[in-house]
Order: sequence, then C-alpha cells, then structure tokens
Amino acid sequence: MPGPKSLASLGDIMQLAFVPSDFGAAIRHWTGVMGAGPFFLLPNVSLPGGRYRGEPSDPVFTMALGYWGDMQIELIRPENDAKSLYRGEYGVADVLHHVCVLVDSIAAARVRCEDIGAAIIFEAPVGDTGGVIYADPGTGPGTLVELLEPQAGTRELFAMMRDAAKDWDGSEPLRSLS
Repeated sequence: MPGPKSLASLGDIMQLAFVPSDFGAAIRHWTGVMGAGPFFLLPNVSLPGGRYRGEPSDPVFTMALGYWGDMQIELIRPENDAKSLYRGEYGVADVLHHVCVLVDSIAAARVRCEDIGAAIIFEAPVGDTGGVIYADPGTGPGTLVELLEPQAGTRELFAMMRDAAKDWDGSEPLRSLS
C-alpha cells in the first residue's frame, strides 16, 4: 500500500496521457490497434490563470479523451506556442507524457508535493471550482503526475465517456461533445 506521504496515496491513477507528433495517427492507433474509444474531442482548451514554472502561461491545446477499459487515454495537441508542459523540456512526444490522479483537494495535493519535494511545473484553476497541478516527482520529462481536482460535472462527463466505451462497436471513433 502506498505510504501516507506519497502522491499515490492521493488517489488512483485514472489516465495515461500522450502528446503525439501525429494526432490523427494516434487516434487511429488507439482505436484501431489498441481498441480504446470512442474518443471525445475537446478543441482549443485553455486554462486562464495558468502558471508554468511560476510564470504566467496560457497554453491552448486540443485533447481527445477515450477509455481503454477503465483507464482514460488522453491525446494532446498543442495549439499555440505558449511556454507550457507541452513544449520545451517537458514537451516529450510519442511516449508517456503524464499520468493523472483525481484528488479531492488541490490544496492538499500542493502540500503533498511540497512534502515529498515534487516540483510543480504547471498549475491552473479549472473552471470555478477545480484546479490542476502537474508535478515532477523528481524523474523528469515523461513522468509528470497531473493532480486534478475536477470542477463540477467532470466526474459525470468521464463516466459518460467510460460508459460509451463499454459496448463500443468501432463506429465514430472521434466524436464531438457539442
């Protein structure tokens, strides 16, 4: 069992995230080869109030979310050149970029990061009630941990996506949420 002061003790890893160099090819791979999906497209997401390494940053990115069993797969395409975890040192492509843990309190997650010496690479409010921290636990690019306190409705959205994957017949591998 994870120790009480570990990042793992904050919650279960619920997502594997990638920044593919070819977004379309990644969708085809995950749906056609791996059997994940369908994926839901969220275009031009931004996180106003974001800070990358302590400096203001407003990355814009498109993401596709789908389920592979109970594991959420996130595919990310940066849409602007803002300094962020998707560019530069942490912008590793075509390998695992980060894992995500849903947390009940972003404040408690921040304290845990401080307790274990994990560097906060990016942080931002999420909607009116949530927040996100991307932490480097000391192992560098490709091993970031996203700690997400979801805003209202996010857990239900994820449940809808997971349910869509349960009996998915391969049709409409990429879907819009609108």
